[in-house]
Amino acid sequence: MNKLAANAVKALAALGLGLALTSSVQAATSDEAIIERIKPVGEVCIQGDESCGGAAAAATASAGGARSGEEIYTGKCAACHGSGVLGAPKFGTSEMADRMAEKGLDTLLSNALNGFNSMPPRGTCADCSDDEIKSAVEYMVNGG
Repeated sequence: MNKLAANAVKALAALGLGLALTSSVQAATSDEAIIERIKPVGEVCIQGDESCGGAAAAATASAGGARSGEEIYTGKCAACHGSGVLGAPKFGTSEMADRMAEKGLDTLLSNALNGFNSMPPRGTCADCSDDEIKSAVEYMVNGG
């Protein structure tokens, strides 16, 4: 084999080895990037489950007892009931008292818990207990 052919074979061998090393490094980098991209963003914890670490403690600390009807209304219900969005009965008007007289507290509470017309179940307060929802309904019916 002449010198030119031998150098060409060496160059091709070096190029092949270089490509193999580069692709294995890129594959490792790509695998790491893929793992990072598809890793879970969170986990579901059930109260009392010890495998979730500090999440249960944080939930217990944030509970701090029942909120008042006024707190629930101001923080969650006022967005719609303050202005009458999508037909929501407006707070502070006779509309709430009229609905109370017509339907009764049990029906209003059922509507608040299960949803009614445009209002989703529990309104915008997914973290409210049934008692807190009831307090908010009573607060709105009584006009504050």
